[in-house]
Amino acid sequence: MQKKRLGNTELYLSNIGLGTWALGGGGYAYGWGPQDDKESIATIWRALDLGINWIDTAPVYGLGHAEGVVGKALKGQKEVIIASKCGLVWNEKRKLSGCLKRASIRQEIETSLRRLKRETIDLYQIHWPDPDEDIEEAWSFMLDLIKEGKIRYAGVSNFDLRQLKRGQSIHPITSLQPLYNMLMRDIEGEILDYCADNHIGVIVYSPLQSGLLTGKFTRDKIDNLSNDDWRKKKNYQFQEPELNLNIKLLDNLKPLIIKSGRTMAQIAIAWTLRRSEVTAAIVGARHPAQIKETVIAGEKMLSPEEIDSIEVLLKERNQTIKKETIQ
Repeated sequence: MQKKRLGNTELYLSNIGLGTWALGGGGYAYGWGPQDDKESIATIWRALDLGINWIDTAPVYGLGHAEGVVGKALKGQKEVIIASKCGLVWNEKRKLSGCLKRASIRQEIETSLRRLKRETIDLYQIHWPDPDEDIEEAWSFMLDLIKEGKIRYAGVSNFDLRQLKRGQSIHPITSLQPLYNMLMRDIEGEILDYCADNHIGVIVYSPLQSGLLTGKFTRDKIDNLSNDDWRKKKNYQFQEPELNLNIKLLDNLKPLIIKSGRTMAQIAIAWTLRRSEVTAAIVGARHPAQIKETVIAGEKMLSPEEIDSIEVLLKERNQTIKKETIQ
């Protein structure tokens, strides 16, 4: 497994990290449906066996459940790098909201440390810049947490360029965690340029677009997703008109996949790693076989010819979307 330095830190991340969103299970607005904890722990162990050296989690994943599973699985293995987050909270009705007040983050970090069975979290990130007006308060408090030894480094997730600059003016941002995949490319250009210029590491999430880019979804499988699975109603890439174009894209990519000897998932992950600004990609898995397949993407990069071929197909898809939008 290849490793890359995260920004200016002492952290060297495997270029594939294990994401634990789905390991939180269901029971809330952004759940993934039922998930067996024993299989989750086996998945984490398998990821470590295959060379992955960091785990990405968050309190909101399963409303605390995913962090608890990570804590049980690692059993105090300090050499494994843990990245977690703050800023999303929930009430007794499991309704989510954003809160970036110091007192709220203080409660979050203490609770996360207990669940994770750790004294320090390696990388602690503001999950969403919500509410926007409290970004400065939250980011300033991150520096306090570093001084206290609660966290080693502080990063942000889902920040736009303006918000990155606001945080950077207070103290250096270690990393940005943005959404990035073949279908969602908003960070290309100004954001990636800014991160490169300011030595901000980039760890992208959802390189498989919540499983859609594995190539294993048909319309029937999507229709049969659990009613407790957030993708069914809240992810527009799983709905028309995007769904039809996405399935067509996957069909058009099959000759390249066959020729390369890799799976669609491996191609999709490697595509995000083609950018020099990207430190690593977070890849979710719900059982050991999934992570075994996807780690290969971090071992074999795409050739220039493969990248060009993919770019042609993505351009065709995007042009079709623009035409349908205009009509």
